[in-house]
Amino acid sequence: MQKKCGACGSGRGMTRFTNESFIVSHAGVKTKVEGLSGYRCVECDEVAFDARSARRYADAGDELVLRNRARQSKEFRRIRRKLGLSQAAAARITGGGHNAFSRYERGEAAPLEAVINLFRLLDKHPELLKDLA
Repeated sequence: MQKKCGACGSGRGMTRFTNESFIVSHAGVKTKVEGLSGYRCVECDEVAFDARSARRYADAGDELVLRNRARQSKEFRRIRRKLGLSQAAAARITGGGHNAFSRYERGEAAPLEAVINLFRLLDKHPELLKDLA
C-alpha cells in the first residue's frame, strides 16, 4: 500500500528520495542542508522528510532564527542607547510590558514587526522621539 500525500491527499503515492539538498531560509538568510532523505508526492511535489532528516532540517532553521535574534538584540540595544532610553521607557513607547525590552535584548523574545520598524525609523530620525513622548 502506498503512502498518501498529507498535503494534497493524492493516492498515487509518495516516492522515496535520498541524499538531496534543501535550502532553509529565515529573515533573508539562507543555508543549505545536504544529505536529506524522505518521500516526495508524485502529484504536488510535497516533501516529507524521514525522522533524521526532519531533525537536521529543523535544527538548521532553528539556528537561523537564533542568529537573527542575536543580531536583532544587538540592534535594539544600540538604538535604545542611542536614543537615551531605558528599557522601561522603550517599552512604554511601544506599548510592551515592563520586561519586553530586556527580553528582546537578551534574544529571548522576538519583537513585533511594528516595533522593529519603529526603532529602525527612530534610528534614522531620532528627532521623531519627541513626538512619541
